Amino acid sequence: MRLPILLTCLVLATPLAAQDGPFPPQTFTLDPSHASLTFSVSHLGLSNFTAGFDTLEGTLNIDPQALEIASLSVKVNVASLDLPTPPLGFREELLGPNFFDADQFPQITYHSTAITPTGDRTADVTGDLTLHGVTQPVTMQVTFNGNSEAGMFEPRVRAGFSAVGEFSRTAFGMGYGVPPEGTTIGVFDTVTFRIETEWTGEDTSQ
Repeated sequence: MRLPILLTCLVLATPLAAQDGPFPPQTFTLDPSHASLTFSVSHLGLSNFTAGFDTLEGTLNIDPQALEIASLSVKVNVASLDLPTPPLGFREELLGPNFFDADQFPQITYHSTAITPTGDRTADVTGDLTLHGVTQPVTMQVTFNGNSEAGMFEPRVRAGFSAVGEFSRTAFGMGYGVPPEGTTIGVFDTVTFRIETEWTGEDTSQ
């Protein structure tokens, strides 16, 4: 690419970069086209089997000046389980009674109960995770990636967050296949999850 053309592209691109512009307190809605939830669990101690869910929805009420009173609610459609090249019948096994039991428990939900800032762009978010009909507290480490201002891409603020965390699946009544003590023959108890999200705020064009 010729230098003048390259410089022109950089100049044009600069105003479109995400920035941490101020925005008023408001309710954000999860953008499902820019959201992913993946989880991994050790298999035989040899690899971390990784899968995810494709259908998520959520709301985030947030005041940038008072993060500690923000609230987060998320719903996950269990039937949207997405597996990489699953063996024949494996997806049905995971959705069946031994694991997620999707017919009886079609949703996973998470509702925040406490948010503790840990840095300029990070916070620990604790909430009630309901999985397999059991509710337990789970804490995740959240990073604020930045936001665009209303009018930059759309008439709404767009904000991005990443999160990681882990929990014990046996605590949610999903202990099938956990290795006997002293062995690695099975699927381990600790589940690690990773979340990537973008959220859109309220329409300011009206």
